[in-house]
Amino acid sequence: MADVSYSKSVAAEPAVAEAATRSPRRWMPSRERWLGIATIVAFIAIWEIVYRLGLMPKWAFPSPWKVVLAFQELIANGKLLTNTAASVGRQITGVLLAALVGIPAGLALGASPTARAAFLPLCRLLYPIPGIAWIPLAILWFGVGDVSPIFLIFISSVFPMIVQTTSGVHTIERRYLRAAANFGVSRSVLFRRVVIPAVLPEIIVGMRIGVGVAWLVVVAAEMIALRSGLGYLIMDSRNAGNRYDLVIASMIIIGVIGLLLDGITRLLERLKTVKWRYVR
Repeated sequence: MADVSYSKSVAAEPAVAEAATRSPRRWMPSRERWLGIATIVAFIAIWEIVYRLGLMPKWAFPSPWKVVLAFQELIANGKLLTNTAASVGRQITGVLLAALVGIPAGLALGASPTARAAFLPLCRLLYPIPGIAWIPLAILWFGVGDVSPIFLIFISSVFPMIVQTTSGVHTIERRYLRAAANFGVSRSVLFRRVVIPAVLPEIIVGMRIGVGVAWLVVVAAEMIALRSGLGYLIMDSRNAGNRYDLVIASMIIIGVIGLLLDGITRLLERLKTVKWRYVR
């Protein structure tokens, strides 16, 4: 009887473990998430205390509640939707153009030692130049329309994509290539079934870097040269009677959208063809 009961308990262990994973507790926020929420709440509380104590000039340091009212105002007058759509549209256009150029260029440089030796030093030279440094030239070359910020987004994100993709191809483990060669795989199949899956993690890293830097650049460009977008909204709010409540509301919107853009690119890391690289 003891052996029978023991075998039943052992057999039941997987079922118990599976039931535990299905417990509603797994949907509860983790300890780290609670800490993050608590930090945000504490930040807002300190903000309110500083405002009430008058430690900063109230005309330049609005309360959290005034910022909430500013959000409502931006939604009501349509400025939030219009300017957000303008900035995000420029961001998407510039990043897509950068991906269409940067990823194939990186694959080509990684596959060809001659091309890599010729062009990679130039890419690495241009890579560290901040996108904001290109603003005067962009305005000179393309004027103050939509082309200038799209160019700035492109030039800011294309080099991270080229460098990271090239690095990914160059560092592919040779055993994969040797195994494919042993099976007589053609170059096209080798590129599609071995090179591309192996380099996808590096491509996504380059895209994350490019998207983040480009978002900073487009907002800065809109502050200087355009009449639409979230950067323009900040400058317009400051000039409209020092409406710093609208300025802070716009800044929060910029931060939230930047966080969402990074989250979207991070979702690519969960693809089955990419996720294997992050498993340790």
